[in-house]
Amino acid sequence: MRIDAHQHYWDPARGDYPWMAGSLAILQHRYGPQDLAPLRAACGIEATVLVQAAPTVEETHYLLGIAEATPSVAGVVGWIDFQHTSERATLDSLAAHPKLVGIRPMVQDIADDDWLLRHDIDWAFAALQELDLAFDALGYARHARRFLQRIEKHPKLRVVIDHGMKPAIARGEFEPWAGDMRDLARNTSAMCKLSGLANEAAPGSGVEALRPYMEHLLEVLGPERLMWGSDWPVASAAIGYADWFRACEQLLLPCGDGERERVFGANAAAFYQLSVQR
Repeated sequence: MRIDAHQHYWDPARGDYPWMAGSLAILQHRYGPQDLAPLRAACGIEATVLVQAAPTVEETHYLLGIAEATPSVAGVVGWIDFQHTSERATLDSLAAHPKLVGIRPMVQDIADDDWLLRHDIDWAFAALQELDLAFDALGYARHARRFLQRIEKHPKLRVVIDHGMKPAIARGEFEPWAGDMRDLARNTSAMCKLSGLANEAAPGSGVEALRPYMEHLLEVLGPERLMWGSDWPVASAAIGYADWFRACEQLLLPCGDGERERVFGANAAAFYQLSVQR
């Protein structure tokens, strides 16, 4: 089964998407299952993981409501406030929902680059580990070392790195991102999503600009630790859904058929413990 391991639905009228102010016009629209359905069908994508895009519990409830009404949504990655231990009750409540599969703090939008190292958020990672919920690691390349330190403190936590840790492809920067990803691969069991890489490249640069980064992720993590995701509709600012799918098919040609099947679905199903049926 082909699974999109990273996509979003949102409604700007909800008012809890602060990052959307000043964003490209293509992103400032309501996007729902009816918009993604034909794009999924064209690529043979049968199920998706719906990921939070607002730093509010209210949005997580909104996404879980969509998931309840949308069979193609196999799991939801939500949000809680890691800075307040009182949120443990909220997390316990969310975890009771059968389609809540993980939690993602929006680290890339936090001003303090050392936020991940704070001791007052230890409880949240311990709780995720206790509840067997996944942790989606959203950050830029500069956060990689902090994520490594945090993940090493919680060796049983299921972790997936979003968007390849957003290397600065447009600036042609390969190091220290490459070395940091090698260390994350060696010292943790973290998985990694191939979503969002096109957004980090210069406009119009094409697939070849992504190849060195994709080859490095394949080298250090192997296809058994990679997942395909669209990052739709965010990715629409850089590349179409089908174009991104075909680009990844091309970039993954060195892999065998079974390895590509893992990247395009089986890894996501296993990591997120999705209940999916053909």
